[in-house]
Amino acid sequence: MGGDDNTLTPPSGRLGDFVSDELARMIMAGEIAEGERLPTERDLMRQFGVSRTAVREAIESLSHRGLANRKFGHRPVARKPNYEVALDRLGNFISHLVADKQGMTELFESRVFVEAGLVRWAAQHARQRDLDNLKQALEANRAAIGNWSEFYGTDIAFHAMLYRIPGNAIYPAVHKAYVEWLVQLWRSMRTSAELDRMNYAGHLSIFEAISARNPDRAEDALRRHLAAAWELIRSAVLADNTD
Repeated sequence: MGGDDNTLTPPSGRLGDFVSDELARMIMAGEIAEGERLPTERDLMRQFGVSRTAVREAIESLSHRGLANRKFGHRPVARKPNYEVALDRLGNFISHLVADKQGMTELFESRVFVEAGLVRWAAQHARQRDLDNLKQALEANRAAIGNWSEFYGTDIAFHAMLYRIPGNAIYPAVHKAYVEWLVQLWRSMRTSAELDRMNYAGHLSIFEAISARNPDRAEDALRRHLAAAWELIRSAVLADNTD
């Protein structure tokens, strides 16, 4: 602090970055509580001895860092980062990856790697209520065959259950990032009841292997299911792309 008015003396450099870093420190330290509104622009200008432009740049930066929620006409609200916030940032990165064939390929390979591990874990450790929830998601998927929008939602829900079964909060956040990527691809692909039935059959094989407590069979079913999905993506989305 500098002087009796509690004004911080900013260092040389971008003033918006200085204000953003100080506010981030205060939020993480609990000096500004989660859910509390940030000070007004005028108060921040006085506190940090900077212009309104620098304050607005700082709030913009905080928002991008997941440390402030902004709503038009209201003062921003402080928030602490969590897995979902972090993966929201990853989702922005993923949107750039899918514009490139190599990036899309690597992203899909990462999904196969993650879900192969998840189905193996589920086959070995899933509780009965996990199996019941997975079966319920599977039945909803079957009932939606022929209705693209409903089938897509139930497809997401089935895979989401695989990410929830271990009880680790990071995995559902990872799944959310994948979904944000997948929706861009699915919207550009052809659909039919036949393709729905093919995808459902893949889900059924995964479920049956997990229920049988057979991790090798579960991984094989998962890999075959995603390999078929990748072929559809390659033929529909990447057909016109060249290396």
